[in-house]
Amino acid sequence: MLVSESTKILLAESEIPSHWYNVQADLDPPIDPALHPGTLQPAGPDDFAPLFPMSLIGQEVSRERYVEIPDEVLDIYRLWRPTPLYRAHRLERALDTPARIFYKYEGVSPAGSHKPNTAVAQAFYNKQDGTRRITTETGAGQWGSALAFACNQMGMECKVYMVSASYWQKPYRKSMIEAWGASVVPSPSVDTNAGRSIREQDPESPGSLGIAISEAVEDAATRDDTKYSLGSVLNHVLMHQTVVGQEAKRQMESADAFPDVIVGCVGGGSNFAGITFPFVPDKLAGRDVRFIAAEPQACPTLTRGRFAYDFGDTAGTTPLLKMHTLGHTFVPNPIHAGGLRYHGMAPLISQMVDLGLIEARAFHQRSVFAAAVQFARTEGIVPAPEPAHAIKATIDEALACKESGEAKTILFHLCGHGHFDMSAYESYFSDAMVDYAYPEEEVSRAMESVPAV
Repeated sequence: MLVSESTKILLAESEIPSHWYNVQADLDPPIDPALHPGTLQPAGPDDFAPLFPMSLIGQEVSRERYVEIPDEVLDIYRLWRPTPLYRAHRLERALDTPARIFYKYEGVSPAGSHKPNTAVAQAFYNKQDGTRRITTETGAGQWGSALAFACNQMGMECKVYMVSASYWQKPYRKSMIEAWGASVVPSPSVDTNAGRSIREQDPESPGSLGIAISEAVEDAATRDDTKYSLGSVLNHVLMHQTVVGQEAKRQMESADAFPDVIVGCVGGGSNFAGITFPFVPDKLAGRDVRFIAAEPQACPTLTRGRFAYDFGDTAGTTPLLKMHTLGHTFVPNPIHAGGLRYHGMAPLISQMVDLGLIEARAFHQRSVFAAAVQFARTEGIVPAPEPAHAIKATIDEALACKESGEAKTILFHLCGHGHFDMSAYESYFSDAMVDYAYPEEEVSRAMESVPAV
């Protein structure tokens, strides 16, 4: 059967959003403040100054509804923005569902994911502040490669601490980071006190995002010319991603559609926030739209973590954030494919889950990859393992529509392609991939590290 309706809904470059949307302006009550780890008092700008430029610290606490995107950032955005919105006609037919399925595709960016939306912004503000060098962590490599690209655009140095398990599993992400002029080392490394300490305790440590953050933060805090950059979790990071949802909203309008369900995967929260936050005012105004956050059973931060104050890193050097957490000592099992391995969730998303505005679901990785393969064989795009979780949740919703006969409109965020993740697909095709749920006893043990605040 031929497709008669449009498959791609495109926008002109002139329609790139001119402002980021700040959900903090509409969230009531506001999220709890970050706390200084020593005094347990609300952290002030001076507490963040060793790591971030003041412009980003201001965005972190701002409750201004819209923040103007600098012209220099927009100029780089034009390399790939606006990104396409697709109608998944072929997937709909394969599922025999009355649901209409749309997906916003960020895999067209230079780094192949949504991450450059904030990487470019953060590099710009650091450059303005006189920063010469930026350090960061990366798990599956999407964020590290995005920041390497952004720093290259701004003429800055970049050092990436990459979770060791991913460093060895994904050599092409490492090469991509180096192609843009950044340096990358496996974490835990021998370059920092935090890394050396972990290696002494466990020479075979697979690493974790918490460990890599500790290393990147230590590196930045001990050099006057260096700042630290984070690819998810923090308020300003999530705000930068709202260009995604704002574009999707315009594209859905041009298709004469509004989503009944919006789905995104969650690790730290950046891509989920990007697609959902611009629709939050509609939900708060009474519009019937559901937000579904899909995460792995191997790192069930929202579905099994505690909503509490915790450190953002393993060494316990960062301010305390009120968030859903598995405990900052959490180390993900290396058999878990892809990213979404962080122990904590963005405070903004955590609060919205606590308020009942967001639904959270956890999936085993074999069912996630089965959904990814079905998507690739119908829509043609091989998805990264992370958004494959959103595809699994979307397919479940579409099949529920088939059972009920409801013709719901579903929008999900395909936040990146899987071209650097074929070893994970090979594991799935060879039946070497196994399902893994984070054991309850390990959850309890890691939660013992959460401070009593």
